[in-house]
Amino acid sequence: MDTILIVEDDRSLAEGLARALTSQQTQAQSCPSIQDAERLLANAAYDLVILDVNLPDGSGFDFLKTVKKNYGCSVILLTANDLESDIVTGLEQGADDYITKPFSLAILRARVGAQLRKRQEAAQMSARPYRAGGYVFDFEHMEFTRGGEPIALSRTEQKLLRILVENAGITLRRDRLLDAVWSVDAEFVDENALSVTVKRLRDKLHAVEHIKTVYGIGYVWEK
Repeated sequence: MDTILIVEDDRSLAEGLARALTSQQTQAQSCPSIQDAERLLANAAYDLVILDVNLPDGSGFDFLKTVKKNYGCSVILLTANDLESDIVTGLEQGADDYITKPFSLAILRARVGAQLRKRQEAAQMSARPYRAGGYVFDFEHMEFTRGGEPIALSRTEQKLLRILVENAGITLRRDRLLDAVWSVDAEFVDENALSVTVKRLRDKLHAVEHIKTVYGIGYVWEK
């Protein structure tokens, strides 16, 4: 069952949305503040957060970054702010979608459904071994081979490789990779750790032609 958390201080709207989005396949609940949302997210896994930008105890934009960094949920921003700059800010900070008030409930349901389907498809894809160019990377069973020969990778190397191949062809910024690989400890990790891990991974996989440095930005896995 998919789970949705609605963070909205207008209680009647939040409760109405929770009822409208709850079905046999989906369970939705609401809370009125960032503090309540943090408590709920720390104690249960949610697939999607519908997040108001203007909350009584803080900015939804700031909380968005926390949610994406620490909990990995999809996030739809729901707000009365319809300025282009607000929409751009939300998307640049990691929002998966942005809906302005007033809104059509049918459109909201459709966009919620689209985000939940994306998560399901991504989960199915990530469960399959990656096969290309003589490589087989089975992240679920932590088995990695090149030309049939096994390759031993550390947990950190596995995490880095996974985010690279799951975003093959897309340049990933260094700060995003630091957040993804070292999680909550990213702010205490020397940026040199990323460069060292990339070099080790290249050497072990003989992947100079696959793990490319995009100078001044980050790295990309070339198909």
